[in-house]
Amino acid sequence: MINLSRMNKPKRVVVTGLGVISSIGIGWEEFWKNLVAGKSGISRISSFDTSSYDRHFAGEVKDFHAREFIKNNKIKNLGRASQMAIAACKLALKDGASSDYTSTKFKDRIGISVGITMGESQVVENITKKILNKKTMENILVLSCPANTIPVNVATELKLTGYNLVFSTACSAGNYSIAYAFDLIKRGKTNYMLAGGVDALSRIAFTGFSRLLDMAQEKCQPFDKNRTGMMIGEGSAVLLLEGLDNALKRKAHIYAEILGYGLSCDAHDMTYPSVGGIVKAISRALNESQVKESEIDYISAHGTGTKENDKAECQAYKRVFGKLSTKIPISSIKSMLGHTMGAASAFESIACCLTVDKNEIPPTINFEEKDPECDIDCVPNKGRPHRVKVALNNSQAFGGNNGCLVFKGYT
Repeated sequence: MINLSRMNKPKRVVVTGLGVISSIGIGWEEFWKNLVAGKSGISRISSFDTSSYDRHFAGEVKDFHAREFIKNNKIKNLGRASQMAIAACKLALKDGASSDYTSTKFKDRIGISVGITMGESQVVENITKKILNKKTMENILVLSCPANTIPVNVATELKLTGYNLVFSTACSAGNYSIAYAFDLIKRGKTNYMLAGGVDALSRIAFTGFSRLLDMAQEKCQPFDKNRTGMMIGEGSAVLLLEGLDNALKRKAHIYAEILGYGLSCDAHDMTYPSVGGIVKAISRALNESQVKESEIDYISAHGTGTKENDKAECQAYKRVFGKLSTKIPISSIKSMLGHTMGAASAFESIACCLTVDKNEIPPTINFEEKDPECDIDCVPNKGRPHRVKVALNNSQAFGGNNGCLVFKGYT
């Protein structure tokens, strides 16, 4: 007799591979070493001329060479965001170390879920230049513009015929993409998911954020009393997700288990966050994960370094966690990476996975003076060893799209 209740039982979902292209390292090992050491990835922009701007720094990835991951004859038809996404996916698959990935019969059981903010903005710049200069435009440029081309390019390069998804919920898009991938595996829709986010630095993105008049000069100072704004960044962060039973069967290294997530929309303002919306996302994540407030050992904050965001985020922590909000370590890795837009919460998810795996907490660097309105333990300037069993990743975005994930160490 078939046991239907067993067949429909949700799967537990774990993270078994990590892929990182960042301004502080290529590959999760270098990324993590520099993250816990508090190394800054902020530098003077070299990819385009900023002399006409009053800001000149960003979290630019200086040492990424696409040819190390993609054949030269293919690179010319790919935007920088696609190049970095492909590289991060390949690193995650290599880290996951399963023979399944090269098996033809499993190609349709590996899905891709990518979060973005700007899409292939460098391609758009290229097209704009050609139009202004009245030059001939190749068809491939136009076809490379839509955001969905990024996961499609990943699938084409890796020959993957499973789910292919893109989420454009701005700076929380990485968490949205991971949450959806979590659901697919939990419900047995697919075996594996490559999930994360990507965004490339471009003049378009830099100009847009500059116009908001909320960018710092040379450093990002989340939660500091004298913080002056965010720093823009770039990169790609990808997690390999699969069912726990499958991971145990193939004896894979398990970085963390995903317990659940919470999403909300402020329906309030395009740029100003709503405390209530943030609270809803965090509370929903805790409820779905069946985790108590007292069980959270670390929070990876959204922590952009802007006045309003940091203030609202800290108020939300006080509402949810009460007196515990001053005791839980809450750090912002954007102080080192800058705001990597669609990749931001994916980087922070990887940081959460490594935090529970390594029992170390990355710092919030550039911290100088405590802000009474941000009365939290932001792990100032120095990372620290700390027992972390459960970690929360909190993300927010323009338009009030909030997304939170809960990770737990697997033992």
